[in-house]
Amino acid sequence: MEENFLQNKSMFFSIRMVELYQKLSNEKHEYVMSKQALRSGTSIGANIREAKRAQSTPDFYSKLTVSLKEADETQYWLELLNKTGYINDDAFKSINSDCDELIRLLVSITRTVRNKMAKNKYSKKTLNSEIRTPN
Repeated sequence: MEENFLQNKSMFFSIRMVELYQKLSNEKHEYVMSKQALRSGTSIGANIREAKRAQSTPDFYSKLTVSLKEADETQYWLELLNKTGYINDDAFKSINSDCDELIRLLVSITRTVRNKMAKNKYSKKTLNSEIRTPN
């Protein structure tokens, strides 16, 4: 259920990023920073969706960490757009809050997956050393 929630949140965020890009390019004629924000902002959801079909747990973890990095990059571009006057404080706070929520979810999920992978790796090492140890 958490996976669908994350997918839905990231899709909603991607739509907001597309709308922001359209507004900035049409009204402000700003294309460079807004295009970067669009690319990184929509990449979050694309990588989350890709993680759904991951071939292994490390692959799943990798795709979600890419999403997390893209979310961090998106926050950079949003902050820059705000500080250069292309988006006002209210718009920035609203969309940045959505990005923060995605980051919190991704941090929580990747931490859980990383801990499970470490535990499984430790369990396998312990099991292998027990098998090799002569009685």
